[in-house]
Amino acid sequence: MAETTADRVTRLLALVTYLHDHPGAPVPDVAAHFGTTEAQVLADVNLLWVAGTPGYFPDDLIDFSAEAMDHGELTLTDARGMDRPLRLSPAEALSLLVALRSLRELVASGVAASPDALESAIAKLAGATGDAASQAAAVQVRVSAEVPVGTLTAVRRSLAERRRLRLRYVSAADVVTDREVDPVELRSDGASWSLRAWCHRAQGPRTFRLDRILDVDVLTTPAADHPDLIEPQPWEEGRELTLELTSQARWVAEHTPVEEVEDLPDGALRVRLLVGDAAWLSNLVLSLGPAVRSVQPPEAAHDAAVRARAALAAYEHLS
Repeated sequence: MAETTADRVTRLLALVTYLHDHPGAPVPDVAAHFGTTEAQVLADVNLLWVAGTPGYFPDDLIDFSAEAMDHGELTLTDARGMDRPLRLSPAEALSLLVALRSLRELVASGVAASPDALESAIAKLAGATGDAASQAAAVQVRVSAEVPVGTLTAVRRSLAERRRLRLRYVSAADVVTDREVDPVELRSDGASWSLRAWCHRAQGPRTFRLDRILDVDVLTTPAADHPDLIEPQPWEEGRELTLELTSQARWVAEHTPVEEVEDLPDGALRVRLLVGDAAWLSNLVLSLGPAVRSVQPPEAAHDAAVRARAALAAYEHLS
């Protein structure tokens, strides 16, 4: 699988620090350390060699020993400040600490996982930021999932083990009913959790808000599969999508920030990117026209399709 831009940038930054601490490191050792090939390490060094600080004259660029490189070793001679550790401003450190403490509250509620990693990150950041840590401690963080831990745990268990649930549920009309359901899908819209399920009492699909479940039991009865009840998620801005393009549209990969590029046998390419503006995506797809072979997920191209049909209808009306 092709490497993402984010992965390579992370390795490039780490490579400068590693070579600063390990002058004369053999290329095979560096490749083994970063889990990549020797050819990729040399390509990374050649890229860093032409990177640096504004001005971009020879003295502004990151530099390596060419002689050491000829002998299969890597020696960093000028890091241009890239070897210095990242320094957060007090405001940045405070924001990160408060955000991490919010996640810790979600861990306590059973909504999120990995408490050890969170505690470690909080401790390291607090120890390195001084005043920001004391300011963050003064901020009260209360995050409520509004769902009892036992309810969420039972629903997740039933989905994982494919077992039926018995619910005591109170509806929006304040009517309490007992139901047996086959769980299908657990969802959150950021404000509440809901369970999509096949209800045996109603003999049909139903959606149950978890904060309205009064009691829940995981039964030994296997849950039947209902794949047709899984609702497709609407495409939203800020989501990842994949474009399959003909060779004529290769410029997209060269001039647009992309996560991954995969060359296809017939000269076409598959591009994976993050889109933060649906209108931008619509304009891109329309401008590429027949150079676009496919868009995944398909709903991401909905706006472009609507605009294209409207344009065709207007053209036919004029003719």
